[in-house]
Amino acid sequence: MKKLSIDLKGDLFGGITAGIVALPLALAFGVSSGLGPSAGLYGAIFISFFAALFGGTNTQISGPTAPMTAVSMVIIANIIAVYDGSAEKALPAILTVFLLAGLMQIGLGLLGIGRYIRYIPYPVVSGFMTAIGVIIILTQILPTLGYYPREDMDWVTPFKPEAEELILENILKEEAGEGILVLEDFKETIARSGEVTEETILEEAKTLAAKEASGVIGAIKVIPKALKNLNWLELSLALITIIIIYGFKRITTAIPSTLVALLLVSGVAYALNLDYRPIEKIPEGFPVPNLEIFTGFKLGAISPYIFTALTLALLGAIDSLLTSVVADNMTKTKHKPNKELVGQGIGNSIAAIFGGLPGAGATIRTVVNINSGGKTRLSGMVSAVLLLIVLLAMGPIASQIPAAVLAGILITVGIAVMDYKGLRAIPNLPKDIKIGPLKLSSEVVIMLVVLVLSTFWNLVYAVGIGLVIASLTFMKKIGDLTAERSDIKSLEKEKAWADESSFPKNLQEEVFIKHIKGPLFFGSTNDFQLLANQIPDTASCVIIRLDRMQYMDQSGLYAMEDVLQELNKNKITVLFVDLQQQPRYMMERIDIIPDFIPEEQIFDSFKECNTWIKQHVEDIY
Repeated sequence: MKKLSIDLKGDLFGGITAGIVALPLALAFGVSSGLGPSAGLYGAIFISFFAALFGGTNTQISGPTAPMTAVSMVIIANIIAVYDGSAEKALPAILTVFLLAGLMQIGLGLLGIGRYIRYIPYPVVSGFMTAIGVIIILTQILPTLGYYPREDMDWVTPFKPEAEELILENILKEEAGEGILVLEDFKETIARSGEVTEETILEEAKTLAAKEASGVIGAIKVIPKALKNLNWLELSLALITIIIIYGFKRITTAIPSTLVALLLVSGVAYALNLDYRPIEKIPEGFPVPNLEIFTGFKLGAISPYIFTALTLALLGAIDSLLTSVVADNMTKTKHKPNKELVGQGIGNSIAAIFGGLPGAGATIRTVVNINSGGKTRLSGMVSAVLLLIVLLAMGPIASQIPAAVLAGILITVGIAVMDYKGLRAIPNLPKDIKIGPLKLSSEVVIMLVVLVLSTFWNLVYAVGIGLVIASLTFMKKIGDLTAERSDIKSLEKEKAWADESSFPKNLQEEVFIKHIKGPLFFGSTNDFQLLANQIPDTASCVIIRLDRMQYMDQSGLYAMEDVLQELNKNKITVLFVDLQQQPRYMMERIDIIPDFIPEEQIFDSFKECNTWIKQHVEDIY
């Protein structure tokens, strides 16, 4: 009973503290995503509650995170562009993609994929995380400088002709859909085009201008204009926020410095009635579900984003499970990875229905929860309830937060999320590949490829390309290592193993012994097929020792078949020694055993094989 009371007290304090830490980040991520602060807050509420309730890590605190927000930002921008820049029209499609990602996470958990997430190579994760930091920093430069492209008429005006053309094109598309775009009724088209006003064209031009300035490349493109139109008040608010976040940590870490900066800078700016730009208004009342996700569902609208949704699901899984490992190390417990994925999927699915951003297990919030006494899943649920109370009771107050303050918070998040451990290791990693005259580290190449492609092109494709390069590099290394250990590339006589000392000296010309010292897979098959070239002309028998060949894939299987077929054609007897279970099963499936290697030519030990050799091989040379 006493322990229960201690746990409850710890969970309440841990959840409240984690919720306080989550508040400014949720608002900032919501603004950064393009859906507004309420989306970040809704995501933090629903994901935190339901991921804690159904998840597999007791002390995990979940919600929108930097990596998930960065990918969501790309998805949101792409879908809004399809809907001619209208966030309102695009919202159901955006939330449907988020819902799909959540359902995919549930599927990953039910299929038991959780335990395989750890096999994603570190350079891919490192490059991706650093890219996330760079993207967040670069995209927050404009609001930090107080520059909003759609409000700069010098930037907007050149987009007017394109805007007018787009509006007329949309009128034609609408009429084609209504079946009235015919020559006889072309006057309807003329009438509708006459309704297009200067205000409509200007609004469309602003949308196009904002789209052109979005993302990393767009932000870099308009930075010179931003510097010319610098708003010193907005810049000051952002810089003061950053200074407080870093400076307050030197005083104490008991109170989250992010929250101190948010309250202090926002409070002073509001009290002095400064002419700053506030964040978007946060809706009052309990979040309501967006039923248009279901009533207006169109497969064609989301089909181009299915792979993107899967990437979002996988990223959330990686992000959550890495945080689970951190929690395990701190609490000396063991999380359930597949159950955690199901919990995260349920949280993300429900958050999407209510218009929230997708999220994952958040490392900083989880660490704060544990350090504050959180021990059970109740702490995550308390964190969510606290944020809901803030939403219901303080929505109008939170709407007065300066946008520059959240930009400053996000810049510190971007700086924190970058993988400095991976970056510091770049000069020290072994240079194992040669490109022309250059010697490079494959690990560094993978990390930089993912970093550059993620930052300037596409997060989703960058990770996929990084995984392909990492896989190919790994296979090349393993193939070379297997060939080297097995002495396949060498035509010199192999060094005898200890139990081969009793082999008859008079039969060494007639019998060739081959050691396979690793898996036979598609990365090593080419070298294995050189085996037939190594056998001396005097040999009438080949012993292949397989006790160290634990695994064989389909490529290796057919490479073995080709070699045995060649040896069989040359009238050379092949003997297997210590054939392992998996390779034997594979060879029995396609009748290598017994067609090429009868059972009587397979031995459990070299001693048994030695006895057979003495009885069946004739000393000719």
